[in-house]
Amino acid sequence: MRTAEAMLPGSRWQGLGAFTLTELRVQLHEGPALATSMVVQVIFLIFVKLLAPANYLPFTLIGAVIFSIFTLGERVQNEAAYIRLDHKLHEFYHASPMTPESYFLGMSAGILIAYLPPVLFLTVVLEVLHPLTLAAAGVLVLVLLALWMFASSAGYIVSTFFRDMRTIWPYATLFYNLFGVLPPVFYPLFVLSESSWWAALLIPPSAAAALVDAADGLLVLSSGQVLLAAVSLASFTAAVGALGFLWARRSARER
Repeated sequence: MRTAEAMLPGSRWQGLGAFTLTELRVQLHEGPALATSMVVQVIFLIFVKLLAPANYLPFTLIGAVIFSIFTLGERVQNEAAYIRLDHKLHEFYHASPMTPESYFLGMSAGILIAYLPPVLFLTVVLEVLHPLTLAAAGVLVLVLLALWMFASSAGYIVSTFFRDMRTIWPYATLFYNLFGVLPPVFYPLFVLSESSWWAALLIPPSAAAALVDAADGLLVLSSGQVLLAAVSLASFTAAVGALGFLWARRSARER
């Protein structure tokens, strides 16, 4: 049984700070993972700089920052599965006074903080090579927060479906690279035919990129297209985020 204190209404986030710091310390010991988290983004930047028209570089710079946050969902997915399958600590954490919500959010927040340096580095490169307008910078912060919640929630939920770490890695990599690279995140939306824009604006990473591009004046969108991208991103974030918290409680073993 969980303690009476843990079941009080005000204790929904009990243990959040402690578990966030615990997860942060774990992630900071993974130096190679932190360093390699920028590999895909840097490769795209180099190729675009060398091979693409010069006016494509700002889109790739913005896309690199957005992709960096989106792929944190893959880190959450792998970490949640690793704790549950390899370390066998899942039941231990859920048997403690820490709430399932704090377990899920603490893991996601710890990973976010650990991977902020690479994200900030790419943001600095963006500001040096293509300074954002104040409006675009504000939109960037908002969409990154939304995308972090969406990707982390999706990663945590999907992690519970696997029973073997060897199967989770290829699927995780495929999902996050498919939806983070194939849609117009690193490249401008206008490369696609305008009749297909609505599909791209429904996908959270490309919707986030389009909103920042439009706010910065790089992309011309109608008010309806801006609304579609904003509503799509907000709806997916709210729905998947809420499901993530519900799933954390559902997957916890109450003792």
